[in-house]
Amino acid sequence: MESSSCIVGVNIKQCHYCFLLVSLLMILSLGNSVSSSSSPPTKRFHFNVEWKQVTRLCHTKPLLTVNGQYPGPTIAVSEGDKVEIKVTNSIAENATIHWHGVRQYRTAWADGPAYITQCPIKGGQSYTYRFRVADQRGTLLWHSHYTWQRASVHGAFIIYPRLPYPLPSKIHAEIPIIFGEWWNGDVDAVESEMMKYGGGPNSSDAYTINGLPGPLYPCSAKDTFIQTVERGNTYLLRIINAALNDELFFAVANHNLKVVEVDAAYTKPFSTPAIMIAPGQTTNVLLTTDQSPDSSGMFPMAITPYLTSVFPFDNSTSVGFLKYNLKTKPSSTPSLKVPNLPKMSDTPFATQFAQKTRSLASRQYPCRVPKSFDKRVIVMVSLNLQDCPPHMTCKGYDGKRFFASMNNQSFVRPLTTSVLEQHYKNLTTTVQLSSDFPEQPPKKFDFTGVDPLTENMNTEFGSKILTVPYGTNLEIVLQGTSFLNTENHPIHIHGHNFFIVGRGFGNYDPNVDPAGYNLVDPPERNTVPVPAGGWAALRLRADNPGVWFIHCHLEEHTSWGLAMALAVRDGPGPAQSLLPPPDDLPSCGDPHA
Repeated sequence: MESSSCIVGVNIKQCHYCFLLVSLLMILSLGNSVSSSSSPPTKRFHFNVEWKQVTRLCHTKPLLTVNGQYPGPTIAVSEGDKVEIKVTNSIAENATIHWHGVRQYRTAWADGPAYITQCPIKGGQSYTYRFRVADQRGTLLWHSHYTWQRASVHGAFIIYPRLPYPLPSKIHAEIPIIFGEWWNGDVDAVESEMMKYGGGPNSSDAYTINGLPGPLYPCSAKDTFIQTVERGNTYLLRIINAALNDELFFAVANHNLKVVEVDAAYTKPFSTPAIMIAPGQTTNVLLTTDQSPDSSGMFPMAITPYLTSVFPFDNSTSVGFLKYNLKTKPSSTPSLKVPNLPKMSDTPFATQFAQKTRSLASRQYPCRVPKSFDKRVIVMVSLNLQDCPPHMTCKGYDGKRFFASMNNQSFVRPLTTSVLEQHYKNLTTTVQLSSDFPEQPPKKFDFTGVDPLTENMNTEFGSKILTVPYGTNLEIVLQGTSFLNTENHPIHIHGHNFFIVGRGFGNYDPNVDPAGYNLVDPPERNTVPVPAGGWAALRLRADNPGVWFIHCHLEEHTSWGLAMALAVRDGPGPAQSLLPPPDDLPSCGDPHA
């Protein structure tokens, strides 16, 4: 059934150190079964992709959901578990599910991006994703990875730790909070219109907190997220940004947030009045209810976009409430103002927040950042203007079409097989893969300080892949540009966590900037916001065999081709090799049938 006004926190009070209790809760949770042997337990779930009539902002429409829920059901497992999730596609369109941030070691077939690691699941068919969560704990997310289905097909993926949380405070309860976007119209039609005419997409009609837009939108006072809390307790907020096209600021009025984890990796705790969270990122924070509420007993919480783009965007604010459980009856209307919420263009706050985020780097949870690298790849991340084909009307700037690229390569996915299957079986198809992705920008100039229209290039379309041997210590420098717009791009790397060893504004200088790298406790993530008009340097050990998607997590940019693929060859032994494809792996067939 459709989610109600809140997702109730999982009350673990003083038992959060008790692994047995957590395991028992997981065993009893709906849809799970656990093997009785001494091998890692297997948690089983069933997802049914289906339409459901949902009303928001006075508009009722069929919304794509999993199990009829919006947001979708929470997957809760324990570190070390084997996981099996059977996905049945009950609609007449293709679908896939991606387990965002799960490393999928040797199980790339279960990663989920359409035409990259699998063909989509056709209507009326099923596919069982099988993988193990090892050496990971914390908050991640799952979402559809086919067209723009992520708009409503998403949910929390929680991995409970094998060892006690390394937290500075005891937790009274856990509260999942998922940010999203709502369109009154058909999201697929928005993408289709964008790609047909080459213009920018229509913005969403509202932001949502746990699927609810809140009182600042029409007809939405009843659709407001409200979380009841007890005064004097500490709560763990598991915050997820599932929005399609917007990075977001979040704050709770009069309350500080203590960041303790990002992208399922523990951090050095630090207090902040607000957070900035990009699509695909997760952030766990501690919130202590130590304030004196007014007569309403309510403190507003809010999300608003972090604006670095000149293109159309939803510039509104979604509000929910933290409700103190008072013995007296509320006697006033709650405020809607969150004074500690950053302004939409507050790049200094976003920069400072990123600089404060550092790995915990403890003896129990060491920071395994590569101290040196075998290969450095500099990738120019850009939007592009493409000449309009003859006899076609284009709605991009100056009568052209918008596209996007990495090192001037706009990625094209095959539609008759997946890249992984083509790579694994050495297949010959109409879209040929090649291992010659350019490791430097094809043309060097001032990427962030020139007139973008004088240097903008028509992009090249293709499927060039960056291929590296197993175990390569890889440094990837993502260089933002001023093509059309100096925008903050959240780049997600599948199959690997990475360390953000450096970042800055302007043009990356390989002779100067590495001297300022943090190789002691850089943040470990799976999605990095590349600073607007700047760069970010990442290091990772390419030790997961397979083919992995690297792309902007702003869905419009991925549609325009701001993506690439990383192929990691098998290692020297069977334990370092990609497992064979499962028997029920979907086949593409005729994409136009």
